[in-house]
Amino acid sequence: MNTVQVIAIEGLPLIKERDKIGQLIVDTTKNQGTPLQERDIIVVTHVFVSKAEGNVINLDTVTPSKQALEIAKQTNKDPALVEVILQETKEIVRIGPNSIITETRSGTISANSGVDRSNVLGERNVVPLPKDPNESARNIRAEIKRLTGINVAVIVSDTHGRPFRMGEINVAIGVAGIKPIRDRRGEKDLFGYTLRIKQTAIADELASAAELVMGQANEGIPAAIIRGYTAYQTVENVSATELMRPKEKDLFR
Repeated sequence: MNTVQVIAIEGLPLIKERDKIGQLIVDTTKNQGTPLQERDIIVVTHVFVSKAEGNVINLDTVTPSKQALEIAKQTNKDPALVEVILQETKEIVRIGPNSIITETRSGTISANSGVDRSNVLGERNVVPLPKDPNESARNIRAEIKRLTGINVAVIVSDTHGRPFRMGEINVAIGVAGIKPIRDRRGEKDLFGYTLRIKQTAIADELASAAELVMGQANEGIPAAIIRGYTAYQTVENVSATELMRPKEKDLFR
């Protein structure tokens, strides 16, 4: 039987700067009776990762630039928050009545450069994305390997909106040990037709599946295990930027 399990990692503590995420995941999965297995896929939220890396900013310490003040008026946002967004931005893609769509320094297209105000203690604190989400994923994977001898894949996730679709879904912004796209071109379909354009964004699919047990509003479950999905390539040097459509092929920019 082809079965995939999505297992919440429950009981993780509120994360603090310099906490070791790999160690916490290893210990917590043992304690809840679901110890890690070879080729498990770990999905962890970017907020959890950024907090462990000390990437939390108090808006009261931020001085808005002239550009931030202008954009704040357009978007009805806190000027200090806009300044943090701009500091995380490589390119502004769109500015709307209440939104700023940007390309982040790590190459992700997202609202507000992924700067998050949810699941963070303190009304004036915000959490940007990890400085290098792929490196963050690699570090967690390496730590789990060191502690257990087990090879797992790691996905750092974030919640994104989508053009032409309502609602948000979890997507991969950092990966380690898993090729984020499964290239199925050249395979045959049910009727023998050769697939010519089929490329499946499996890292995004797995991140979204994990959110079903993690939840956006519950920091108590910031990570999950995907178990039983074996149709992925284990790759050492890989990046979630493979999931980003090249600018020249992007019809929405």
